[in-house]
Parts: sequence; structure tokens; C-alpha cells
Amino acid sequence: MSEQRSSSTRLDLEAAERLEKQTDSELRFRNLSGLAAPIVSAALVALSVFHYWTAGFGIMTEHWHKAIHLAAVLALVFIMFPGGRIFSFGPKWGGVPVLDWVLATAIIIATIYLPVVFDELTFRIGMPNDMDMLMGTIMIVLTLEAVRRSMGIILPIIVLVFIAYALWGNLLSGVLSHPGADWAGFVNHVYLTQEGIFGIPAKVVATYVFHFVLFGVIATRMGLGQFFIDIATIIAGRYAGGPAKVAVLASAMFGSISGSSIANTVTTGSLTIPAMKRVGYKPHFAGAVEAAASAGGQITPPIMGAAAFIMIEFLEITLTTLLLAAAIPAAMHFWGVFVQVHFEAKRLGLRGLEQSELPKLWPTLRDGWPTVIPLVLLVYVILAGYTPYLAAFVGITACVVVGFLNPRNRLTLRDLWIALDTGARYALAVGAAAAAVGMVVGVVTLTGAGFRVGFIVTQAAASAAAFFTPVLDLMPAGFVSLQGLTLFLTLVFIAIICVLMGAGIPTTALYIILAAIAAPSIVQLGVPPIAAHLFVLYFGILADLTPPVCVSAYAAAGIAGANPFRTGLTAFRLGIAKATVPFVFAYAPVMLIVTDGFTWDAFLLVTLTCAMGVLFIGIGLTGYAFTHMGLLSQLLLILGALLMIAPNGPLAIVGAALAAPVLLVNFLKSRREAPRPAVT
Repeated sequence: MSEQRSSSTRLDLEAAERLEKQTDSELRFRNLSGLAAPIVSAALVALSVFHYWTAGFGIMTEHWHKAIHLAAVLALVFIMFPGGRIFSFGPKWGGVPVLDWVLATAIIIATIYLPVVFDELTFRIGMPNDMDMLMGTIMIVLTLEAVRRSMGIILPIIVLVFIAYALWGNLLSGVLSHPGADWAGFVNHVYLTQEGIFGIPAKVVATYVFHFVLFGVIATRMGLGQFFIDIATIIAGRYAGGPAKVAVLASAMFGSISGSSIANTVTTGSLTIPAMKRVGYKPHFAGAVEAAASAGGQITPPIMGAAAFIMIEFLEITLTTLLLAAAIPAAMHFWGVFVQVHFEAKRLGLRGLEQSELPKLWPTLRDGWPTVIPLVLLVYVILAGYTPYLAAFVGITACVVVGFLNPRNRLTLRDLWIALDTGARYALAVGAAAAAVGMVVGVVTLTGAGFRVGFIVTQAAASAAAFFTPVLDLMPAGFVSLQGLTLFLTLVFIAIICVLMGAGIPTTALYIILAAIAAPSIVQLGVPPIAAHLFVLYFGILADLTPPVCVSAYAAAGIAGANPFRTGLTAFRLGIAKATVPFVFAYAPVMLIVTDGFTWDAFLLVTLTCAMGVLFIGIGLTGYAFTHMGLLSQLLLILGALLMIAPNGPLAIVGAALAAPVLLVNFLKSRREAPRPAVT
């Protein structure tokens, strides 16, 4: 890289990876020894090469492709993740208990069994024989254990609750009651069919997610992440509170290739958080800025996160459609964070970076422009209508070619090996989770739980809305309707459920569960499916910022040396747009561009009023516009901002009428406080 780059903006990937492993439970691998270490590394690289090769030269028969993927992923989980005391007894080989090698072998056999007998299953679906039952039981039990090791105990418990519901739901009364299923019927449904472990989640991880994770890792290794950070520093670093604005811009750009909140936080945060503290931001605020900005990675095109690829399968839409739909809401999230860091800097009188701390523009462009080529090619292939995995294949190939040919940031064979190894490691936990959550989807299709839960939520919202009928009757026509209030309360209930469940479940697994049981209730009220699914995805990701289990905030607090809980609360405040914008596109799907009834007039009106509302709510939460404002002014401005964000013309007018006087008074106050020139 350029010798003129300031050391304060140089990205240390090894240090970032160490920080990520400390904060992300999905990356806490065993320390292998002896021959086991190179053998497992070779297996990881082979797994990456397998996915790369099939993406470019043709995916094999679907049931074989998924089986090979799952067999490798689940077996590697048993080898690489410790199982705790109960699995640590007995002899070891390579630092791994022999029992875990046995379990890894057993899961391979149970997984590969299905494609081996696939042709025979046509004649006995619904009537599994003894071998089917044995292999299915092994598969179910060991999949749950693999998820426990790689992601913790919460997700397996939730899956077990759904399994119990499938087996004994007939004992319940009311809407949730169903005829029930015996163990043979359950194994048949979630193991022998494509409705469970081998269902859509496993398919998406095997054909989409793995490839894009690998692309992000290799692209970062060959210098694209560093280029993004340098460009963001050049653009925003010199202005008031510059490092915080750099954090927002860099996280938006880096998040477009990583799709992981924690990876984004530790990678860009290792540079931006110390710089923010250096110019005067408090440690908890510096950590919160990075956590809030980095949480946007999973909603930022073109990579987004694993949940995005599962969404396109659930909704049966193209990736291009989803990327267009996600663009404006993602921009609103980063706009909301940017607004607050700007006015916080003004309130505190913070400086920007010195000229000596900024990278030079020409050397940065000269050294870094080739690293953008893979991303441009990937986006072009997606927009041209080709499959996402072909786009990833083109992007990965371009990364390798550019990395080997770029003389100023050359990718070595060792770098490539590490990237292939790391990419496979990052995909292990999400692959195991996809298999486990597939069982949840299987239970939903077996019992109809999605519509049952949706009915309960919508009925509760309708009852609560009916309580306010006398108040609604007093309001002018066009302000709030009973149907609109029912939808609002339904969205609030589901948002609370998303945040609570997100406290212990990774985003991808949470989205799959919520897409099966919560999204249908929103769709029943007339919201387009893509808006309903994005709604639950947004609030699932919001859990990364919400105490007590705010993993992105914990990672940022560790770098900043701040209190994690306080950092999480501040990060939630900074990311408030992520909690408000989903309500906008639920009521006004025109913001998503791709829904029916789109018109430019409606789109511009909704988007501009939302942007102004996000601006005003940021000012209100910060307590500073042109000068400091009192608590009453803050409350009035926030109320006006919320009414402006609401995609309702009369409410937006009322909101503007509340906000405008507050800002005018604040401006006049700033003029009175300004120092007057001396009289000569």
C-alpha cells in the first residue's frame, strides 16, 4: 500500500480477526495441534474451492450439493468447536476428543445417506423404514448439538420447543391446537422431505451465502476494505467530528461487502474508535457510533447478509429486486447515524482530523482503484439478471486475478489460502443454524403454526385498537383509521417480539423463524410480502444494538474501553432510524420502489418527509441544532419528527408545524448568543 498513508488509517486484518474472535461466539474455535491442524485447514480450503467451482461450472444435483455442503459443515463444527465438559473426556487426537471425531463421522454418514437412497424415497415417503428412522434421529440430534456448540444454547432450545409443539400440539386448546404428529411422522417430514433440515435455509447457504461470505473475505484481503476506509477518511475526516463521520461512511461501504455487524465493527472500528476518542468523543459514544453504523451492513446492498438470500428464496424474487428495495431504507439508517454524530460534534465543539492524519487522494486512488473492479463486476452480473452464485464466482475470480496482478497490494498464495480457510470458517455457524432452523420451518409447514400465530397477533392488535375507537371518532377524517391503528399495533407487537428473540439468536436464524411465524400476520393486513419480510429483518438486526445482548456494541465497547451497556443504549439511540423507517415502508411500500402502484411523486414525497423526520429526530435526541436547546424543545421536535416520518399527509403537516417553530427559535437564540464584533 502507499507509503504515504498515515499509520492511524492502516488496517491490521490480523488484529481485527483476533478482536472478532474475542467477541463473536461463532468464531471461538479450538486450537488444533499436530497433523490435525493442517488436515482441517486443507478441509476448509477444499470446502471453499468446492463452492467456488460449483458456482462457476455448474451446481450438481441439488440433493447431492446440499448433502455434501451440510456433511462438511456439520462435521467441521464437531471438530473445530469444543463441546464442553461432557464431551471432553477420553483420549484426544490433534487436540480433539476422539468422541468428537466419532460424532463428526456419524453426521457425515447420516447426511450422505439421504442422497444415496434418494431415488428409493419416492416409494416410501410417509412410511420411513428402520434405517430411515435411525439416520433421521441421528441427524436431528447431532444438528442440534452442532448448533449448540457454534451458536450457544438459545437457538437449540427454541428448536426443541417447536419440535415439542409438533409432537404434542394436540394437547393444546384453541387456535394453537393441531392434530399432532408422532416421531416417525416428524422424522419423515424434516429429514426425508425438502421441508426441514434439507429445506430452503440449507439450500440458500449452500448455493448463495457461502459464496458471498468467501467473496467478502477475499475482497478484504486484497485491499478493498482498506480502500473504502481511506476514501471515507478523505471525504469526511477533515470536518467537525471527522472520525465519527468516517466511521459512518466506512461502515456503510465496508458493510456492503461483509454483511456482518461484528466483522464490520471490529474491522473499521479498530481504526475509527481510537481516532474518535483522540478528537474528543467520549469512549462509550465512540463505540456506539461504530456499532450503530456497522449494524447497517446486513441491510446494505449489494452483499447484505445471509438472511437476504434466504428472503429471495422465500419470496421467490430476484436478488436485483431485493437490492433495489433495500437501498433507500439502508440509506436512511446511515443518514440517521450521520446526523447525530454531526450535531454531537457541533455540540461539543470537536475538531476534524489534521491534514497529516489524512491519506493522500492521488496515492490512494492510484493504489486502490483496482480493488474496486471485483465489486463492480459482481454488481454488474447481478443487475444483468444472472444467478447470485455466478455473480459471486465472477467476483471471487476477479479478486484473485486483481490481487495477484496489482503490484501495489499484491495477494500472495499464503494470503489466498488464509482467505479460503477463513471464508469457510465464517460459514460454519450459519450453515449449522440453517440446518437447525430448517426444522422450525418444517414444523410450521407441518402444523400451520405461522397462520395460527399470525391470527393471535392480529386479533390482539384489533382488540387493542378497538379500545381507542372513541378517540378516533373525535379526530378529523384522514388522520388515523381503525385499520391503520390495528396495523400499527400489530407492527409494534412484532417489533417487540423480534427484539426480544434477537437477544439470543443470530440474525439469520431469527429471520427464518420470524419469516415463518410473524411475517404472515403482517401480510394478512395488506402489507406487501417484501415489506413484511424486511420489517422483521430490520428489527431482528436491531437486537445487535439493544441491551442486554448487544453483540456489536460489546465488540465496539471492548475496543473503546467503555461500559458495554451504556455503549449499547447510545448505539440504539444513534440507530433510531432502523427502528422507525420499517414502519414507513410498511405503511408506504412505495419507498421500496419495487412494489405495485409505484409512482415517482409518491416515492419522493415519502422519502423526503422521512429524511426530514430522521434529521429532526436526530437533532432532538442530540439537543443541538444551531445552539443548545432545552428539554421541552427537544420533546416537541421529536414529536414533530415522528409525525413527519409517518407516511400520512395530514400528520406530516402537523409534524412540520410543530418542528418549524422549534428550529426557528433555536436559530434566533444562536444569533443572540453569537459574539458581537468589537466597536472601534
